[in-house]
Amino acid sequence: MTVFLKSLVIAGLLLLTGCSSQWTFPPMAVPLQPTLQQEVHLARIDQLLARDDLSDDARAQLHYERGLLHDSLGMRDLARLDFNQSLSLKPDQPDVFNILGVYFTQTGHYDAAYEAFDSTLELDNTHTYAERNRGIALYYGGRYRLAYQDLLTHYQDDVDDPYRVIWLYLVERDWKGDDAAKTHLAERIENSDQLDWGWQLARMFLGKVSERELLEQLATQASDNQVLAERLCEAYFYLAKHYQHLGNQDKAVALYKLAMSGNVYAFVEHRYALLELNRIAYHQSQQNDE
Repeated sequence: MTVFLKSLVIAGLLLLTGCSSQWTFPPMAVPLQPTLQQEVHLARIDQLLARDDLSDDARAQLHYERGLLHDSLGMRDLARLDFNQSLSLKPDQPDVFNILGVYFTQTGHYDAAYEAFDSTLELDNTHTYAERNRGIALYYGGRYRLAYQDLLTHYQDDVDDPYRVIWLYLVERDWKGDDAAKTHLAERIENSDQLDWGWQLARMFLGKVSERELLEQLATQASDNQVLAERLCEAYFYLAKHYQHLGNQDKAVALYKLAMSGNVYAFVEHRYALLELNRIAYHQSQQNDE
């Protein structure tokens, strides 16, 4: 990270005050922007798709690649069009079903998401991300037992991945309650290598790391703005989940918005921050109508 960027983050952290860790200005990264490489790649794919001598398989692959580019740039409606076009040309693509399942989850169409992830796993039963994504969709759909089964299997494939542990904890917390979830979270942390930065996020849920400590460590350890934006996206999302569970909806809303502020479109935390905001708004509107 440049000295200038680090100074901006630390300045934001210095504005954190008191035990409640409220801020005047929250620490933020410079929002990620399209790179020249992405723009050139996108233009090149557009040129190739204009040709009339492509096979269906080649055209399907190009639509998939362009869809991934659109997705990474936050152009999700265009991405969805590309993914659907790719499937119409070549229906046996597990990766395309997987990303469409994520899109269905983001928009709250859970049954369609389950079907998409099932299709992925039927085509490739080793597709671990589809297993994780189906578990998350089941979690948001309130089907905690099935979500737990998927996410437990996903965790067992790599016990040193903190994000697998965190999502398993979130499901257990809503399904079995705080005490059981925290007991298992502590055990899984202890049984891991604890090398990845994400383990600090897991410790935060146990109260072993404060919000201020978490953000200070993030600021000092991020090597550049890209890493800073990614880690802030993760930190703000999981802090939002924490405060939402405590009943502090206002702070959760602010944190979900901050999780999206760095434009880290490809991260799970960015994808589901908007879903969380929509769910909070829906519940609030239901309460107002009563």
